[in-house]
Amino acid sequence: MKTVLRCFALAAALAPLASNAQTWPARPVRLMVPFPPGGATDIVGRLVAAKMQEVWGQPVVIENKPGAGTVVGTEYVVRSAPDGYTLGTVVTAYVINPSLRSDLPYNTLKDLTGVTQVSVQHLVMAANPALPANSIPELIALAKKEPGKLAYATPGSGTAMHLSVEMLKTSTGIDLVHVPYKGGAPAQQDVISGQVPILMDVLYAVQPLIKSGRIKVLALLSPSRPADSPDYPVVAESVPGVSALSLVGIVAPAATPRDLVNRISADIARAVKSSDLTERMKQQGMEPIGSTPEQFDALIRSEIEKWAKVVKASGAKVD
Repeated sequence: MKTVLRCFALAAALAPLASNAQTWPARPVRLMVPFPPGGATDIVGRLVAAKMQEVWGQPVVIENKPGAGTVVGTEYVVRSAPDGYTLGTVVTAYVINPSLRSDLPYNTLKDLTGVTQVSVQHLVMAANPALPANSIPELIALAKKEPGKLAYATPGSGTAMHLSVEMLKTSTGIDLVHVPYKGGAPAQQDVISGQVPILMDVLYAVQPLIKSGRIKVLALLSPSRPADSPDYPVVAESVPGVSALSLVGIVAPAATPRDLVNRISADIARAVKSSDLTERMKQQGMEPIGSTPEQFDALIRSEIEKWAKVVKASGAKVD
């Protein structure tokens, strides 16, 4: 009897939320970005927010909440009301953290639900022009000559940038020191200034720095040379099997009514795949996706399994 009463109570509590799906949004929507302003993920978030503000007729406000390899921002979404008014931007760190961090303050698969995968993008290993290496083979030789002396900057511990270099280290036996930052922008600045010699970031976020000569490209981490950047070598050409891509997606608290999740997903996916946003994303070097909630949830599960193997093989730790 108690179980039945609890079920009725839960249904009563969720009923107002479900009825809101038809009138949503009636007020501003918050979109959490787990990095500071100016970095790669912030760029994607602001592009999506601007378009959805136009579609929904309500302000879509970016909430930058950096820290702990995206955990701070993701926990903020977990603790938010499941009413569609707080959504979270997630990157590859979202599927790496479950195996890398034993103290996660939430359960990735139980406390959050996928809304849509927004895009996938290329990762780049770049360097300060003063670094005496201009390719991956030269970098490997230099690192073996000076083990533990070369450092690489990333937008955070547990990101795809961090783990992709850990894959390279495992495959080649080199020793590079990880220097994590709270976002791509501060990491870029320290590499430009020469405080850290090597940078791992998303390609589109550093294209202006590459074009201006403030940093140089060593290689992309893509499985093969992308059609829009065929002149850039990829790490796999020198070290077979070492590749990674960065994903960006939207999630919501798990208790968000399913019809509302489907509504939000359809709106964002439609804009990502067939609007002026599509071309703007492509111009930035992003590959638009726009998946369904079910497709994104399936990807999240498979990516968690994939990166768990990388974490185990590399022995990667939270810095």
